[in-house]
Amino acid sequence: MRLLVIGGCGHVGSFVVPVLARTHELRVLDMKSPRTPVSGVDYHTGDLHDEALVASLASGADSVVFMAMGPTAGWDSPETARLHFDVAVSGLYLALRGAVRAGVRHVVYTSSMSVYRYPDAEIFTFPDESTPPDATDFYGLAKRLGEEVCRTATVEHGIDALCLRLCFPMPDEEWPRNGRPRERAISTSGRDTASAIDAALGRRGHGFDVYAISGDGTGKMMSLAKAERELGWSPRDVT
Repeated sequence: MRLLVIGGCGHVGSFVVPVLARTHELRVLDMKSPRTPVSGVDYHTGDLHDEALVASLASGADSVVFMAMGPTAGWDSPETARLHFDVAVSGLYLALRGAVRAGVRHVVYTSSMSVYRYPDAEIFTFPDESTPPDATDFYGLAKRLGEEVCRTATVEHGIDALCLRLCFPMPDEEWPRNGRPRERAISTSGRDTASAIDAALGRRGHGFDVYAISGDGTGKMMSLAKAERELGWSPRDVT
């Protein structure tokens, strides 16, 4: 497939783009240049809010993969919170308008299980996808609103929009995540993150949907049954 990857030079993009590039033709849009360019990938520097630019780059694409997010520096500061909302709401909205202008009918949005509130307990069970998100912190709320932008686009434009609720995606060599037990339990390897996106690219004709994606293949903290059933995806690297 021909893909436009928005935000492909960030943390997740750094280990997902090389994997996707093995089987897809990639064009990447980001505010910054890649730290390590991937051979054969067509990189473009620009603003995802530029609807005309997105439309131009999305021309001929089979899907848009949106993995842009705000900065991690100054976490919880007013400026960082503003930037996360700016990317996940207005940025995503305008980028999808540009993609639709170019004739793209399919989008994969990298959301987060942070759309749900985290209890204080180290090990707990997340709600499944049928439960409405309830996060109120700036990051979880921004991701929640991003999902609503995707949902609205399916109604307004009749496209497919699949939201993958990722859990601590990280490079293969750093997986599983160190630190708190609950973070280690749900962390996702780079190759599993990439394969989830790849699986979502193949699901078409179903409009809006959401999927929990993590390395918790044994179901300690969440069910991955929906992703396995509808995407044919399950993690190879299991915590």
